Amino acid sequence: MARAYRPLDGVLLFDKPLELSSNIALQKVRRLFQAEKAGHTGTLDPLATGLLPVCFGEATKFSNALLDADKSYRATVRLGQTTATGDAEGEVLVEREVTATLDQVRAVLAQFRGAIQQLPPMHSALKHQGKPLYEYIRNGETVHRELRDVVIHELVLHRFSDAELDISVRCSKGTYIRTLGEDIGAALGCGAHLTALRRTAIAHFDLQAGHTLAQLGDMSEAERAACLLPVDSLLPTMPRLNLDAMQIKRMAQGQRLGLDTGLPDGRVSLYGAQGFVGVGLLQGRRLAPERLLSGVAKQAATTTADTGTDSP
Repeated sequence: MARAYRPLDGVLLFDKPLELSSNIALQKVRRLFQAEKAGHTGTLDPLATGLLPVCFGEATKFSNALLDADKSYRATVRLGQTTATGDAEGEVLVEREVTATLDQVRAVLAQFRGAIQQLPPMHSALKHQGKPLYEYIRNGETVHRELRDVVIHELVLHRFSDAELDISVRCSKGTYIRTLGEDIGAALGCGAHLTALRRTAIAHFDLQAGHTLAQLGDMSEAERAACLLPVDSLLPTMPRLNLDAMQIKRMAQGQRLGLDTGLPDGRVSLYGAQGFVGVGLLQGRRLAPERLLSGVAKQAATTTADTGTDSP
C-alpha cells in the first residue's frame, strides 16, 4: 500500500548524522513526517554533522531567508597531512612533521579572523558553467576559480594537542571550513585537513534545539508535530506589519497598497488576524506583495464574505 503524504507547514531543526548526504537525510525526515513537500537550507557534506533546518510545505517559500545568514561550526583540523579533498575522505598527498608551538598556532589563527579571501575547493557543489565543481574533478579536470571574499567573525581555539586543532568558527555565507583548515595548515608550514565538522548554528537557529533521526523515530506523530517551528520563525528580524482582511485580500490579488507605515524601505513580514500571511516589499508608501502563503487568497475572500464588504 502506498504511503499517504499530507500537507504540513513548519521548520524542523534537524541534527544530521554522519555519512548521510543532506538530500538523503531530507528524504528520511520527510518520510518520517509523511510530508508532501520538504526542502533543506544549507547543504552539509556527508562527513559533516549538525544543524540542517528542514522546511515543510509553505516554509519552503521563505527558506531563502537563511541563504545570507552567518553559520557556526565546531571543527577538528589534523595538522601535518594534506589530502586530495581537504578532509578525511581524500587520499593523503603530503605528510610533514608538525613543529608548531601553541603561540605560533594562536598567531596564525589571528591572521584568519575578519575579512579574508578563499579559493573554493574543487570538491564542492559550487557550479561552473552549470555543473558542480565535483563533477569536473571526478573526470580529472580542474577549472579556474576566483578568490571569494568571506568574513570569519569568530575563530576560537579550544585545544591543540597530538597535531590536532579543535576550533569553533562563526563565519559569513560562502565560507568553506575545509579550505580554512587547509589554509591554516599552509600558514603553519605543515599542511592540514579536516577530520570532523559539526554545524552548530545558522543565524538564530541553534543545534541545541535540534532533533536526531533516532529521537524523531521514537516519538508519536503528535510529539513530532510539536517539534516544528512556525513558518515565520525563518524571519525573526524582518520588520512586522499588520494588515486588515481587506488589505490582505487586495495583496492576494496582486495589488499594491498605499500605506503610512513608518517603516524603512525593504522587505516586511505581513500579519493578519489569523497570523503570518507572507512577505511584502515596502518602497516609500507603496507596499507590494512579494511572497504570500498559498491559502491567503482563499482565507481573505472568506473573511470578506463573512463581513459583507467588498474591495474598493
